[in-house]
Amino acid sequence: MAYSRAGKMDRQAEESRWFWATLILSSVSIVAVVFAAWELGENRFFREADYVTLHYLYISRGVASSFILATWAAWYVLRERRRSEEELRRSREYYRHLLEASPGAVALYDASLRVTEWNATAERLYGFTKAQVLGQPIPIVPPERDDELRQLLRNAEAGEPVLDFETLRRDNKGVTFEVQLSLIPFREAPGKTDFLEVTTDIRERVRLRQTLLEIEKLTSMGKMAAGTAHHLNTPLAAMLLRVQMMRERSGQGPGSPDLEKLENALLFCQQFVRRLLEFSRNPVAQKQPEEIAHTIESVVSFLAPALQTKRARVPLDLSGADGAQVLADRNLLEALFLILLSNSLDAISNDGTIAVRCRRASPDRIEIEIADDGCGIAPADLAHIFEPFFTTKGPGRGTGLGLAIARNIVLEHRGSIRLENAPVHGTVALVELPVWRPAPVGEGTRP
Repeated sequence: MAYSRAGKMDRQAEESRWFWATLILSSVSIVAVVFAAWELGENRFFREADYVTLHYLYISRGVASSFILATWAAWYVLRERRRSEEELRRSREYYRHLLEASPGAVALYDASLRVTEWNATAERLYGFTKAQVLGQPIPIVPPERDDELRQLLRNAEAGEPVLDFETLRRDNKGVTFEVQLSLIPFREAPGKTDFLEVTTDIRERVRLRQTLLEIEKLTSMGKMAAGTAHHLNTPLAAMLLRVQMMRERSGQGPGSPDLEKLENALLFCQQFVRRLLEFSRNPVAQKQPEEIAHTIESVVSFLAPALQTKRARVPLDLSGADGAQVLADRNLLEALFLILLSNSLDAISNDGTIAVRCRRASPDRIEIEIADDGCGIAPADLAHIFEPFFTTKGPGRGTGLGLAIARNIVLEHRGSIRLENAPVHGTVALVELPVWRPAPVGEGTRP
């Protein structure tokens, strides 16, 4: 910027020198022409004139020369001024177009943080119009970031680069969000320093970064859970065997009911650990006929501890399945219902309800409905719910990958899935899958 300012001053000095040289040479030329013409006229027509006539001739020559010279000089100066004003106007329009076309939000303000320039991108990003902010203290800096901004101004004025600095800004609704900031000192006149701030919205980048960190954390937790389940499986089997032996020895004694409850609890823990181990593995997808009702019951049983913690009611109406089977990979099918039920569990409050129902959409297709009475989905979010990394949950509560994975699983099994808001409140997930029918003798298996 200092280099361009020095170049601009050199060009202005050069133009000024040419202006005065042209004006002086033109003035001398005009005076010479006028005096020469007057001299020729005097020698031709006033050779015998008396002293008084010659005196008036000399006076008139001076007056005419001055008038012609002043008229020409005024015209020349006005022409140059109009030309300079036109160039300045074109230059201002050019730089204004550059400013408005900038992809970053540009704000120019002085050392007291009063705004002197504000581009269209800043209006769109922050919601403040140019008329609202010009001459006013910059309104987009959160109070807790005032000290940080003033430190950045001092750094920039001292010559330290302030580029791609991540900080926070807020819009006209008071919403605070992440931006990437670059700050440049702008010295238009000696002793006066303005600051050019260029900011870019990086909310999506920050969200993706946090999501990747969350995925990494969940991956590590999954590996730890699988290892823990593996180590728990052996002692659980040993305890279950001992309890069964104690029941056999006690027969129908007074402690038999308690031993039965203990055996059932150990069986539940063993099943839970086994399901956790199966879920942690990533076997090759193998499709085979799976009974849809049994799969749903298995997943609900797997989620029993979380459901009990929230005191959630899960009424199952699986009579519509009527023993229907689908050609599917068991692990993928369980993952599908685990995702949908987990989302419903996160959405409901304590003592909430998640209703699961099966019905035949047609003789060849079965529909599974999972309806909860939770918070529902905002209409603006419904169009994005199946996009990877899109989530309406708070930080640390979701990766935004669950529904995207669920959709891929359903499509892989030649089905369809949709989510909609319930008539009163809550969300309804509808999954439709093709019913598997055994092939006639002599033909291959087909869905």
